[in-house]
Amino acid sequence: MNVTNFLKHHYRHFNAAALIDAAEGYNKHLAEGGKMMITLAGAMSTAEMGIQLAELIRQDKVHIISCTGANLEEDIFNLVAHDFYERVPNYRDLTPADEQALLERHMNRVTDTCIPEEEAMRRLEHSVLKFWEQADKAGERYFPHEFFYQILKSGELEQYYQIDPKDSWMLAAAEKNLPIICPGWEDSTLGNIFAGHVISGDIKNVHTVRTGIEYMMYLAEWYTKNAQEESTVGFFQIGGGIAGDFPICVVPMLHQDLQRTGVPLWGYFAQISDSTTSYGSYSGAVPNEKITWGKLGQDTPKFIIESDATIVAPLIFAMVLGQ
Repeated sequence: MNVTNFLKHHYRHFNAAALIDAAEGYNKHLAEGGKMMITLAGAMSTAEMGIQLAELIRQDKVHIISCTGANLEEDIFNLVAHDFYERVPNYRDLTPADEQALLERHMNRVTDTCIPEEEAMRRLEHSVLKFWEQADKAGERYFPHEFFYQILKSGELEQYYQIDPKDSWMLAAAEKNLPIICPGWEDSTLGNIFAGHVISGDIKNVHTVRTGIEYMMYLAEWYTKNAQEESTVGFFQIGGGIAGDFPICVVPMLHQDLQRTGVPLWGYFAQISDSTTSYGSYSGAVPNEKITWGKLGQDTPKFIIESDATIVAPLIFAMVLGQ
């Protein structure tokens, strides 16, 4: 029994049934000619979501990605330093002294996984700084993901690869030149590093790296071009936060601020969420609330799976990939 048949046989009710509905809705949206945005919050790259996401990209089952700066860089950290990562299965039992010991070994913990600073962050900093400085001296400006594409395509990091390259979603995206939106990039390790190099004077122009407002402008043009009544753009949201809240707002902006009223609403919406609506959470808002903001329509297919994205997303992706 393959994954899809197993799920359809056993996942019949509640969040399990919502998972099936969301996956089948995703496939239906693509079959009708639609395109799909996937948004990545949390630490999905460190969770190695790239194993399936890369294949979705190669098979043209995702057409644009919105992600945090952490997810953008952490896929590449994993690509070049995987063998140096350490798993801490008893992370809930760590004492402050245990955490201090990890710090002193330069092991940055994300739940049960420690990212090695020297082999991952500093290795990538060494490469990206050269590209930042080259652009800075030439008076050129690029988005964060464009700098990463330049580095990956240059082959400079190939000597450090420690996973199968086909499991890196950033490599797959670079090969496709996939559009990426990375709002709030400043809130990332390399964003902090870039700020440091500007402060120290290594980078003269803080605008060498293009950021948020320009990303919204970039998304507005992409959405206007790609969203058609007969082939709308869907929105598959993993987690919450700025990775999802930022790009979904492009539709009301186009309608209300630019008067591009002919541009359709998002044509599909699904979210894997563990956020609590009653706490006043934007990320946890039920899909119908988005109707009031002009993001979704009353007839837009809407799905929400209230569960753990590291468990749910691979299963939905398996169904979308026909596994």
